[in-house]
Amino acid sequence: MRSSNPVFSRRGFSRDNGYAGFNAQQQPPQAGNPYATNPYAQQPNPYAQQTQTAGHPYTAPPAAPPQAGRMTMDDVVARTGMTLGLVVVTAAVAWITDMSLVLAIGAGLVAMVLSLVQAFKRKASPPLILAYAAFEGLFLGALSNIVDSHVDGAAMQAVLGTMAVFTAVLVLYKTRIIRVTQRFYRFVMAAAIGFVLLMAVNLLFAVFGGGDGLGFRSGGMGILFGVIGVVLGALFLALDFKQVEDGIAYGAPKEEAWLAAFGLTLTLVWIYLEFLRLIAIIQGD
Repeated sequence: MRSSNPVFSRRGFSRDNGYAGFNAQQQPPQAGNPYATNPYAQQPNPYAQQTQTAGHPYTAPPAAPPQAGRMTMDDVVARTGMTLGLVVVTAAVAWITDMSLVLAIGAGLVAMVLSLVQAFKRKASPPLILAYAAFEGLFLGALSNIVDSHVDGAAMQAVLGTMAVFTAVLVLYKTRIIRVTQRFYRFVMAAAIGFVLLMAVNLLFAVFGGGDGLGFRSGGMGILFGVIGVVLGALFLALDFKQVEDGIAYGAPKEEAWLAAFGLTLTLVWIYLEFLRLIAIIQGD
């Protein structure tokens, strides 16, 4: 299983090092235990034990023994903090300087190109990821300033909403109320593909037909699809948490923490933009 995140969905963590996400095409696992072999080890992992309690069918991945050069949760947190921190700093610059909509769109396009380049690279590139974060921050800051000028407090509400979703999903995931399974993954991916296709069709109608296209992003339909977008973002987070958890358990290389940070940043940006759109529709004229 791979995360729904655009970065993770292509290949998970580095295939070159043997770990390709939690549906990697590896050698057949031991019967009854899909996590019984550590792809980084030459022999079965003695730490890999299936943990299952009564009424709790979640099967945890093995905890790989600590090794130098392997990704840890501290690495993921630090890289994610750096990436999101840069987004916030450049967003503040765009807000304070009152960046124009034209420049904001340009920054957004550059950020999109950089994200696609990183998504198709075989290795995580910290300079590329940080460059993406810088341009994404400029886009978000300028866009938030424009929306906030029409709907007072919209940006702060979107930030608080994003933080609330992140915290709620993290708690639900850690307590295993949300269990990431193959069925869960397939459902999220099918819903995401349908959502993106509908938004693409709506955008085409808006560009060539004028107005709000098919109306999926305004009025009552806009509110409905905004809520769906936030829910999808929350589900993406659960898949990303699973991806990171498995990467650490299997001993993914330390540099892959940048890829995890990049993926989490993309998902949080998605959720923030959906919240900002929702607030603009609900509270705007």
